[in-house]
Order: sequence, then C-alpha cells, then structure tokens
Amino acid sequence: MTKTSISAELIAQHNQQHAARVRLDYESLGEQLARRHVDIDRLKADVARFTVAVPSWGVGTGGTRFARFPGKGEPRNVFDKIQDCGVIQQLVRCTPTVSPHFPWDKCSDYVELREHAQSHGLAFDAVNSNTFSDQPGQALSYKFGSLTHADPAVRAQAVAHNLECIEIGKKLGSKAITVWIGDGANFPGQNHFRRAFERYLASNQQIYAALPADWRMFLEHKMFEPAFYATVIQDWGSSLLAAQSLGDKARCLVDLGHHAPNTNIEMIVARLVHAGKLAGFHFNDSKYGDDDLDSGSINPFQLFLVFNELVDAAQSGASNFDPAYMLDQSHNVTDPIESLMTSAITVQRCYTQALLVDRVALTAYQDANDVLMAAQTLKQAFHTDVTPVLQTIRMEAGGVVDPVVAYRASSYRVHVAAVRPTSGPSSGIV
Repeated sequence: MTKTSISAELIAQHNQQHAARVRLDYESLGEQLARRHVDIDRLKADVARFTVAVPSWGVGTGGTRFARFPGKGEPRNVFDKIQDCGVIQQLVRCTPTVSPHFPWDKCSDYVELREHAQSHGLAFDAVNSNTFSDQPGQALSYKFGSLTHADPAVRAQAVAHNLECIEIGKKLGSKAITVWIGDGANFPGQNHFRRAFERYLASNQQIYAALPADWRMFLEHKMFEPAFYATVIQDWGSSLLAAQSLGDKARCLVDLGHHAPNTNIEMIVARLVHAGKLAGFHFNDSKYGDDDLDSGSINPFQLFLVFNELVDAAQSGASNFDPAYMLDQSHNVTDPIESLMTSAITVQRCYTQALLVDRVALTAYQDANDVLMAAQTLKQAFHTDVTPVLQTIRMEAGGVVDPVVAYRASSYRVHVAAVRPTSGPSSGIV
C-alpha cells in the first residue's frame, strides 16, 4: 500500500472546489483545439504518459559559492528525501522516479530504501556519481581532477566509486549512471589538453565495461565551474566524441544551464538526435551562467523549442531516440518542494505545447521559405494555454488542480520541521 503524506481528504476537498471550473475550461479548450483539428482527449492521453524524474538532492536547500541558508524541515537523509519526493509525485502525478546521488544518498540497506521508495509510489532513475568533491575519510583528493588526474591512483579511486554506484543502482532498479566530473584547469598550462581527454576516455572505458547489458551511461558536459579556464568535457562536441568512442550504451546528457550564454540549445539537441546519441536532459533555467534556476522561470520559449525538436524526433521515428528527463535545480530562496512541483508542471506544459505544433503546415512553410508563417506556426502552439489539460490529468490521476495551493494548505513543511531539526549555516555550495 502506498504511503501518503498529504491527506486524501484535503486532496478531495481541494479538487471539489475547482472541478466544475476545470471541466468548463477543458471543454472550452477542446472546442478551440477542434477547430485546429486536434482531439483534446487524444492529446490528454499522450501527455498523461509523460514523466520527469526528481533529483534527490533537489529537495534540499541549495546555495551559492558564498553562503547557504538552510530551510525549515530539510531532509536529514535519503529516506527523508524520498518522503519529500513522494509528496511531489502525490500532488503533480508526473514525477514517479527519483535520481539518487552517491555518496550523498548512501545508506546501510538498499533493499529497504527501494521498498521505502515503492511505499511512496516511487522508483529510481539514473544514479549519479560524485568525484567533483572530496568525502570524509577519502584516501586521495580530487582537487586536481578525478577520472583525468595525472596520478593513476586517483583515477583508480574515481573509477572504483563509479563502479560502486553501478552496484548500488542495480540494487535500486536503476538502468543508467550519469557521469559528470569537475576536472579541468584554472590556469593556462595547468593541464595537457589531449592527455587529460585521453585519460578521461581510458577511465570511462573501465566504467563502461562494468555496465549491465540493459544499462546506459549518460555523459554530462559543463562549460565551466569549477574549472574556469578549461573544462575537460566542456561542451556537447567533446561529450559526443567521448560517447562515440565508448560505445552504443554511452549517450550525451544535456543540462540546459551548462552552455555559454545565448547558445542555441535546441540545435544541439537536433544534432545529438541525428547522431543517435541523445541521453536526455537535466531541466533548469539560466540567465547568466550555470544558474540552476527553476525550469522555464527565465526563458520558457527556449524550453518549448527544445521540446519542439524532441516531439519532431519522436514523431519522425528518429533512431536510438529514447531520452531520459530529469529536473536538476538549486533552490536557494524557495521551498524546494514548491519549486520542483512548478518546474515539473512547466516541463510537462512545454511538452504539451510542442505536441500542438501543426507539423504538416510547418514543413510546408519551411519548404516554401515562408519564414514568418513558419515562426507563427510555432508561436501559435506556444501561446496556447494548455492548463486545463494538465489540471484534468492531475485530477484523474489522483493529484490536485493546484499543487502549490494544496501543498501549503496541508502545512506539510510545518509538520516535517517539527521532527527535522534545522541544520546550521555552512560554507558555500556551487
């Protein structure tokens, strides 16, 4: 039986207050879409199958390089994190999986952890390794690199950690490992660029060899931070070279924040789809750099354009196309549960809008070089308010019309704060 943290009575009462209005809005939108030859019920069925994973670390308060301000009722361990993720899924109904991070989420019994997640209606997505920071009791430091370190002993330690993550993931039911390293240089001359990349490939070949047959390896690139002069896997090109070198199970993960300002991310997505190497996404948003802001909080149109490429790839039958979707955000001044819920809905919204693009018309306009009408075709889909579809999906699945309102009415944060003591201030976190 699935545990619930928000009472069924509160959910029922909340939905009862809004059900009549949602039904009318749904019918009205259905009439509008019918004039565009779109069946709203079929659209709803397609969207209801869409899911996005929640990062276990995302339910805690983030921070900056200068300070972190702990929130009330923060999770104390991975079991608390799962409870918070369960609340998100209970209310939004499109986040049924959690992506854990090790060693942050280590515990003594992974069978118990998996059962705990199942009791909250959750399963586990890709596992994430951590060789970008030193852990208590760690023999060798990653200060000057991990998988690319000049010292073979440090590289061996980093490889061993990733192999351990795979073993943990097998116990949890995961099917992928995400490998991101902070390796790079802060000064010219600090690293030999070619040798560092060759060491990266050699280290990852050992990790790749340990993958179960039905697993995938997600390679994540990051332009900068913490390596401000030169990062080893700094862009999608280096990631693609590595994935092609490692083998079929290696794919390139796209984090929306890990790019230079004004980069055309949707074109990168299209290139990786063409290469059959798109692993999936870490969804967030950015204004200046790798900001890890809530998804769609700055540039929702860019997120829509990304999904426009994804929907096109799915509908055209692109080869090796099976992307994994996950949120990856830092919540410094908001309640993490509220931010993750609104981000999940925003991602779901952009996917829904991308499904509304009239692709026959768009192709005709593109082939006729009708620039304005091609752009207007995309804008028509983006400007469509699909809220009634999303609200109806949540109600029918047992979630709520307005997750943030229901969450606040439940006083969940107050309740957990009573049993989870607030952690003290800490040094900055990137």
